[in-house]
Amino acid sequence: MIIAVDGPAASGKGTIARALARHYGLPHLDTGLLYRAVAMTVQTMRLDPCVEADAVAACDFDDALLADPALRSDEVGQRASLVSAHPLVRAALLQRQKRFARQPGGAVLDGRDIGSVIAPDADAKLFVKATPQIRAQRRHKELQAGGSGVSFDKVLADIRARDARDSGRSAAPLVMAADAALLDTSFLSIETSVKKAIALVDARRAG
Repeated sequence: MIIAVDGPAASGKGTIARALARHYGLPHLDTGLLYRAVAMTVQTMRLDPCVEADAVAACDFDDALLADPALRSDEVGQRASLVSAHPLVRAALLQRQKRFARQPGGAVLDGRDIGSVIAPDADAKLFVKATPQIRAQRRHKELQAGGSGVSFDKVLADIRARDARDSGRSAAPLVMAADAALLDTSFLSIETSVKKAIALVDARRAG
């Protein structure tokens, strides 16, 4: 069984995808980490994330990098949004994601284009969303917990800018697949969001 979970930054899709993977006993891939790994490699190599050739040169990273907690920093996330807009970067990482999705037994993948590009034939597709203000509040709280002094207004502006880049790029933009089930987590607890996600997946499987 392949489960595709898509949605914008800080919508809760990663938390939901990990919970679904535990519930159904499936391996999980946060595809955003691939782009964050490219972004960090670009930074390490002192290349320009806005130059497509530089970003492509950083795509041949070791899988061990995906376990680096530094990948989840806000700075790396901003750069990841830049490198992910390059069509050749997305093409370079495409097969890596498809192989993960098509492993024996299936998998859960979360990202921006899982249901539309990576696994269009997924058994269940969810599109997880929340309002920009709610997502900014969640991200701001995370950053504060990590010791960051960034303002809420800056976080909200960054969220809106990432949404615009993710939705407006020419290659595999953030889009809800026609056959995906919508899950709005704006005013839901994590526990309730996960329960609703499981119910949506079970309904798709039953149907």
